[in-house]
Amino acid sequence: MSSFNLTNDSLLGILNIIKFLFSITILLIGILLSENAALTDCDRFFYKPLIWFGVFLLLVSVTGFIGACFYDHLPRMLWVYHVLMFLLIVAGIIFTIVAFAVTNKGGGRLLLGAGYKVYRLGDYSNWLQNRVNNNRNWNKIKTCLVESKVCSDLYSKYWDVSFNKFHQKPLNPIQTGCCKPPNGCGFTYVNPTRWVEENWQVYCENPDCRAWENDQNILCYNCESCKAGVLDNIKHSWKKVRWFYVICQMLLIIMYAVGCFAFRNILIDES
Repeated sequence: MSSFNLTNDSLLGILNIIKFLFSITILLIGILLSENAALTDCDRFFYKPLIWFGVFLLLVSVTGFIGACFYDHLPRMLWVYHVLMFLLIVAGIIFTIVAFAVTNKGGGRLLLGAGYKVYRLGDYSNWLQNRVNNNRNWNKIKTCLVESKVCSDLYSKYWDVSFNKFHQKPLNPIQTGCCKPPNGCGFTYVNPTRWVEENWQVYCENPDCRAWENDQNILCYNCESCKAGVLDNIKHSWKKVRWFYVICQMLLIIMYAVGCFAFRNILIDES
């Protein structure tokens, strides 16, 4: 008859039930953030790490629960569980550090007399820049921006206002970077999404000026300012998520420490 301690068995089982429920919560939060991202589908792929973290934690918690309940028949399962938990915590800590590092750089710059900020791609971390400079990623985001009618809504809201009034409106990063040309291009304002390109050759040093088109399916979607606006949007979303990761890691470390203590007692009882 096994000398397996029922108290430790129960403790490990309870811990893994809690982790299972915790993983479901993480999954739901990741899916919720993905479904309700500020750009709808446009930046959804940036929330995949949170979803995968929840999936992996769910699988690990199931492994630990099985190992605790059927220790007599599957003694190695708890060893596998503790190794996987250790790897999950290490990976989570690394990702949290990266999340803090990549979201500390960048942000809008105040423009004299304007109600909005301007955004520059080079102000953001190289990691984030690489995500939007990847043609495959950006084409998905760009298509989504057009389909979500971000700029069409801007036009519908301010189509009849003068340039001075429009200049003072509190535009969001996407509207600033994607729906209008950069302020330094010297274009003449007609409405929020239509600008007359007068003497644009003089300002051709800025590639965004050449990228601008009055076509509603193009506008400034190929501009670096648009990519910067998207990154600023993602940055603010990630700032909220990263603190959630910190809380997750603290809770997991505590539960892992308690689980190790219970597992240690099991091994002592069997020796």
